[in-house]
Amino acid sequence: MVCNSCLRSVIVQTGHIGTLLTPKRVHLRSVGRTSHVGAGLTFWWNREFQTSAKMMVDTGATASQGPVVNMFPEKDDDGGYVSGGWKSEDGRLSWGYSSFRGKRATMEDFYDIKTSKINGQTVCMFGIFDGHGGSRAAEYLKQHLFENLMKHPQFMTDTKLAISETYQQTDVDFLDSERDTFRDDGSTASTAVLVGNHLYVANVGDSRTVISKAGKAIPLSEDHKPNRSDERKRIENAGGVVMWAGTWRVGGVLAMSRAFGNRMLKQFVVAEPEIQDKEIDEEFELLVLASDGLWDVVPNEDAVSLARVEEEPETAARKLTETAFTRGSADNITCVVVRFHHDKADPANPQASA
Repeated sequence: MVCNSCLRSVIVQTGHIGTLLTPKRVHLRSVGRTSHVGAGLTFWWNREFQTSAKMMVDTGATASQGPVVNMFPEKDDDGGYVSGGWKSEDGRLSWGYSSFRGKRATMEDFYDIKTSKINGQTVCMFGIFDGHGGSRAAEYLKQHLFENLMKHPQFMTDTKLAISETYQQTDVDFLDSERDTFRDDGSTASTAVLVGNHLYVANVGDSRTVISKAGKAIPLSEDHKPNRSDERKRIENAGGVVMWAGTWRVGGVLAMSRAFGNRMLKQFVVAEPEIQDKEIDEEFELLVLASDGLWDVVPNEDAVSLARVEEEPETAARKLTETAFTRGSADNITCVVVRFHHDKADPANPQASA
């Protein structure tokens, strides 16, 4: 039997609300937009778009860890937009997502957002997972990557080491879980982990994370393409080959040089992340994480310019997916926008910034 203190959940879907957690308040903010405050977060959804999200609060992790709030969007089944957004109770952060199947027959993009307090520190995690050859690897990362990271014994003391080891172990776990199947799909992962004011961005594959600092777009990851000189050298040193087949591909097959999964190419296509870390100051305005369905047609500078003019990150994320589609992106398009509110946070009176 699962006790309420071990598992509490809130499920929110368009036209239906089921809750086992008493909300602080529920009110309408404007026509077509509903706001619901619970579990220390404000979240909203726009009825003009198909939107669904699930939050699960798990308090059974560790004695020093507060509730972990997961936001798992459901897959889109009709080709429309899926979008949503949240704002932290202290007003320091707001974030939104938008995901669109686009011209593809199937949806292989996934994303994950989690927030928790660990040892008194606020921890927020954002991830984009772009599957190829199927959706199983990307879905596995959504379900397990951040959970595994928070369980790492050195997550708070050596975050970069914890991220690197967790990425690679999760890849091993995924391949083990698929050992009796005939599938050989894979996935990218571009993640941003915010511990207090310290940001860690890790990347495997060709999804990308870009930050806006004083209006300037700064990439915090570099795409793992087979023709990158260091990646080509690594692959060839491992006995692999990089070939041109419409684009540069590992073994003439895979158009990225690092990925989760891809068992047949695992000797060459590793899941070891490249990690950058930054101390967030008042010049950092927002963060954009997206699959290559966006970056193939929207340069970094355009993405930042489009996102900066929107106050709500959900609106910014929707604008980015719509722009990528209208510019001819033929891929699934998914992005997460995170906005930093330096001037609105007041620790002594957090409600003042809400």
